[in-house]
Amino acid sequence: MMTDDVFKLPDLGEGLIEADLVQWHVGPGDHVTADQPLVSVETDKAVVEIPAPHSGVIAELFAAEGDGVEVGAPLVRYEEGPPTDKGGIVGDAGEPQEVRQKPSVPKVAPAARAVAREFDVDLSVVEPTGPGGVVVREDVVRAARGAVSGEPITGARRAMARNMARAHREVVPASVTDEVDIETWPEGEDPLIRLVQAIGRAAARAPALNAWFDPGTMTRQVHDHLDLGIAVNTDDGLFVPVLTGAGTRSSDELKVELDRLTDAVKTRTISPHELKGATLTVSNFGAIGGQFASMVVVPPQVAIVGAGRIRRKVVMTDGGPAAHNILPLSLTFDHRAVTGGEAAHFLNELIGDLQWHKDRRLLS
Repeated sequence: MMTDDVFKLPDLGEGLIEADLVQWHVGPGDHVTADQPLVSVETDKAVVEIPAPHSGVIAELFAAEGDGVEVGAPLVRYEEGPPTDKGGIVGDAGEPQEVRQKPSVPKVAPAARAVAREFDVDLSVVEPTGPGGVVVREDVVRAARGAVSGEPITGARRAMARNMARAHREVVPASVTDEVDIETWPEGEDPLIRLVQAIGRAAARAPALNAWFDPGTMTRQVHDHLDLGIAVNTDDGLFVPVLTGAGTRSSDELKVELDRLTDAVKTRTISPHELKGATLTVSNFGAIGGQFASMVVVPPQVAIVGAGRIRRKVVMTDGGPAAHNILPLSLTFDHRAVTGGEAAHFLNELIGDLQWHKDRRLLS
């Protein structure tokens, strides 16, 4: 007697709790192999292709294209045992048509369906304007405006709102700020690359801020490696791709990887696992504007570093007053897991590293 097992929608990345089913690549009765494309889903961050977890025969699909599926909800049921030879291949004409041919009335784009669920919009009364009579996101937004004040936030902005609300509920934030005299930096120095390297060395000398905190068990996990979240602002909202092994990479390696991650965010091709697992975060908000900031620490992390806009400022030197380039720094930390002394120690290490002359500083 054969037994059945169910494959559920896996964790798709930090803060993501649901996805819209875009396209099935298999159907009931198909024999699939491990890692074969099973289904494509759209999250708040990107379109993701989910592979089959193991080989077997697909007995049942639990959702239709366009449906919303929560993380942990059933996707497919496997019929374990030897596959039935139907004399065909995946997607042949002899397979059951119930799920594969199930129409969506009206036809609704996945992003539009997500907005409709969020704001309780009846899709049957939404006028479609998309190609082929498909209801698109903008159609649902127009309908939602009749029920809510202002424009609904969706996608990455919705995920950002949830993460920020969670941080506000859980974290006890405190901030310290200071300035770095970077007049000795060589011409053409990339501020973000230099800052990432300095954070890596500061985390090695003052590791208390490169940690995760679990309030449920009241435990703190201090990391011996730095996987640095890099805050990237887009028109769709804030993304934080993770630069793994940031503390051990050379300047050239950091440049290549930062460019790749930024491009992946802007083109919405960033994979969910690249948005997960940061042990510390940096925000280079000064590239847009501002000097100091009280930033948001997203748990389980315990700290975030912010770099403000570099500006000329008069300072006292041995030769008298002089105009130097000054970099403002902000450090926000979770006071449940980090003491003020630990935060100040980390900031001092960071400033000391950034102020070293190019001929004196350690090069990675």
